[in-house]
Amino acid sequence: MNLMNLTNRAIEIRQLYDKVNATRGVTWNDQDLMSGFVGDVGDLSKLIMAKNGLREIENVDDKLAHELADCLWSILVIADKCDINLDIEFSKTMDDLELRLSKKK
Repeated sequence: MNLMNLTNRAIEIRQLYDKVNATRGVTWNDQDLMSGFVGDVGDLSKLIMAKNGLREIENVDDKLAHELADCLWSILVIADKCDINLDIEFSKTMDDLELRLSKKK
């Protein structure tokens, strides 16, 4: 799956969340999405600790894969909500980093 397909799938799932949340009278804005992402990053941190033997979590590899996918979902949805084309911006950022790092050799 390419980035555009991943983004489209993430948006589909976000729209399903919006429908479910609407039945409860809740609407998530950019800040709510960001807060959810921060929570996911915290969970990811604990799983990385477990992966490195600093915590004990059963099925750590499965949970780590799930949490990484959750974090990616959040990034894709936030980027879409903020009208950021990650395909373009990721390439630009990697080009900038590559140029900067190659100058340090």
